[in-house]
Amino acid sequence: MRGLFAARQKFYVNARAIIEREGPEGRELLLQRREKAGEPRRLEFPGGQLDPYEGILDALKREVREETGLTVTALLDDVRHRTHRGDRADVECLSPSFVYQTTRGPVDSVGFFFRVQTEGTLTAQGDAAGGHVWLPLADLRARFLTQPDDFDWLTQGALAFYLREPA
Repeated sequence: MRGLFAARQKFYVNARAIIEREGPEGRELLLQRREKAGEPRRLEFPGGQLDPYEGILDALKREVREETGLTVTALLDDVRHRTHRGDRADVECLSPSFVYQTTRGPVDSVGFFFRVQTEGTLTAQGDAAGGHVWLPLADLRARFLTQPDDFDWLTQGALAFYLREPA
């Protein structure tokens, strides 16, 4: 049991995008390589940390724009969204595509994944991200099964969940 005055570990809250489009081979997903000093250059979905008091959807749109140059134009699941404005606090409630929580790993985090569509010009280099690649769903599934270490630990968890969902 942690004591009342135990040092608080950092806890991260993230918004991440599974960017989808229709390509010549069917559905394609956009992945990128993490480009931060000291971190492996593995494939990941765009996204990142919420700023203090930033709305989840605002963070999602900001992170996608910063990392890819693209603008989120549509949420692909039936996302319900409402902000309750009260006397003491504003509370954003919504239904993402799915939620994750790390229960063991390099960082303590919880986050929200959204299936989205975007428009605009994909940048070659974004905020700590580059090497963007559109992967057809069948190729992504095969690569994940045969080369899981191509993906960062969080993306491995997300893909394990996403690829089991009905298309």
